[in-house]
Amino acid sequence: MVVQFHKFQGTGNDFVMLDNRKGQLQLTEAQLKFLCSRRFGIGADGLILIELEPGADFKMVYYNSNGKPSSMCGNGGRCIVAYANQLGMIQDKTKFIATDGLHEAVLLPDNLVSLKMADVRLVEKHSDYYFLNTGSPHVVKFTDSLEQFPVIEEARKIRYNDRFTEAGTNVNFIQKHNDALFVRTYERGVEDETYSCGTGVTAAALVASLEGLATSKNYCDIATLGGKLKVSFEKVLDQNFYNIWLTGPAEFVFRGEIELPKLID
Repeated sequence: MVVQFHKFQGTGNDFVMLDNRKGQLQLTEAQLKFLCSRRFGIGADGLILIELEPGADFKMVYYNSNGKPSSMCGNGGRCIVAYANQLGMIQDKTKFIATDGLHEAVLLPDNLVSLKMADVRLVEKHSDYYFLNTGSPHVVKFTDSLEQFPVIEEARKIRYNDRFTEAGTNVNFIQKHNDALFVRTYERGVEDETYSCGTGVTAAALVASLEGLATSKNYCDIATLGGKLKVSFEKVLDQNFYNIWLTGPAEFVFRGEIELPKLID
């Protein structure tokens, strides 16, 4: 079977996009892994199906590069909005369904997309890390010398510890750098460091706010290996955040078609 695809990236976090509005695509885990493979397939951190959804403009169905369904992806969310616009499904704003519920988004000039994230009502503070869910679970830790920090090695100690090994967690290491927050993220499902993680930088911005290190009271500039993002929010009490918006680029890379092998799991 020949599959037509589009490739998008948001601050270096890249995705294979498939149009499944007719519901004809029934991909196996092995086929999903093949499409995301950087050596044998197209290559991506994840794969996203765009599908029809009553009461919304579309539905976002997201898989990690390991071929398994995953939780919300912030960069992927912005990219699917750009994809829906390219398909002619939406114009400058949209509402769509993802695994964590309804999202709003606005398309801005210069390939920027602003995506409303889920509210966060609980932030766990531990002795040397924070844990919270911004649509996906995230550990956030402050560290020094982040550019040289062994992210993969140290993140795997957390991701596979007794608490997180079964369900998994993403792990973010952060450092205040000038007026921005520098964030590096290890993603479960990819099981590697990615150039950027949208739910991860959102988690990092909220933690920075709790520590008084955000750019301002309701706003944080973010720097990642793949580029710059902005997170705005409103806070009630100490651990309740709402009206959270993630803003950054969502850029079309290329389109093509690929022969999908008959792989079984």
